Amino acid sequence: MLAQLPTALRDLRLPLRLKLWDGKQVDLGPKPRVTLVVKDPSLVSQLAHPSLDALGAAYVEGRVELEGPIDAAIELGDALSTALLGDESAPVELHTAHDKHSDAEAIRYHYDLSNEFYRLWLDRDMVYSCAYFETGEESLDQAQQAKMRHLCRKLRLQPGDKLLDVGCGWGGLARFAAREFEAEVYGITLSKAQLELGLQRVAEEGLSERVTLELLDYRDLPQDGRFDKVVSVGMFEHVGHANLALYCQRLFGAVKAGGLVMNHGITARFTDGRPVGRGAGEFIDRYVFPQGELPHLVTIAQAISEAGLEVVDVESLRMHYARTLQLWSQGLEQQLDKATQWVPAKALRIWRLYLAGCAYGFQHGWMNLHQILAVKPHEDGSHDLPWTRADLYA
Repeated sequence: MLAQLPTALRDLRLPLRLKLWDGKQVDLGPKPRVTLVVKDPSLVSQLAHPSLDALGAAYVEGRVELEGPIDAAIELGDALSTALLGDESAPVELHTAHDKHSDAEAIRYHYDLSNEFYRLWLDRDMVYSCAYFETGEESLDQAQQAKMRHLCRKLRLQPGDKLLDVGCGWGGLARFAAREFEAEVYGITLSKAQLELGLQRVAEEGLSERVTLELLDYRDLPQDGRFDKVVSVGMFEHVGHANLALYCQRLFGAVKAGGLVMNHGITARFTDGRPVGRGAGEFIDRYVFPQGELPHLVTIAQAISEAGLEVVDVESLRMHYARTLQLWSQGLEQQLDKATQWVPAKALRIWRLYLAGCAYGFQHGWMNLHQILAVKPHEDGSHDLPWTRADLYA
């Protein structure tokens, strides 16, 4: 049996069991935690060079099955890949061209999957972005409510403020800002499925006079400075490196002088924005977020600054996102039977790997999450922000 395996694979000591198509099996180490059921004979030779992209693709395409906890499978997949490939970084690649049509298609691919599917593992407001934990012990609902409050406080949101929500999703933050801070919110999305449910929830909560949600590309935002505040959550990851300058210019044009702009999004580990090594980034691009590109904190801060906005506060929430994704993954794993009613088997495989894999990636520093607060200065360079952050934590 061992003779059938590549030499490098035979020499490993991992708590992993391989079960072949003919029923034979071998343990690569003591007390296996996960069993990799190999259904395609040609995959055995490929295991000598197990990039995370190749391992993930083999599972998504049904060439292998996983038996055991998904988080343990992710950990062992990384250990296997590291042991045989090292920890090399992916080469720098040319960035993807983004236009309105391709961006809309990419958004629909990811977000129009099934509202009912997302409802299975998101919080009650269906906030699909990093939550905020004060202790790490909060429930997902508690942490998402805390995140929305944290954003509104950073924006110093006041009753009657006109708030622009760029990439509003299902409208959770828009409704929260209207309900809890009495703001007038205009949210935009490219997802028809999100918009439909978002409008339904706005109406159900009696917020139609304060919340307007529409299908709109950020490139078509009004440029007359009509908004007091702007919030963009989980958005700049979809913009693309080539369009970051335009994106920030549109936010600048939408907000009034003295107004605040909050960018909350995933940032790259490497300053040139290349994906993490051993194929993890390629897997996400192929199966999860087509055309997604992560800028480094330096890159997005530069684009914000060159658009005329002044960066006034930056906060890393990397560990908060690791915890959020862990809760999402656990929620999905507990609802696998129901999930099969809403999405195809292949899509469910993708999402199981994606949520557990990203939880692991954030935990290990493969990427980060930053909230970047900026202000559009008055003509004389002044702004009206308080001297300290004390008001945020009152």
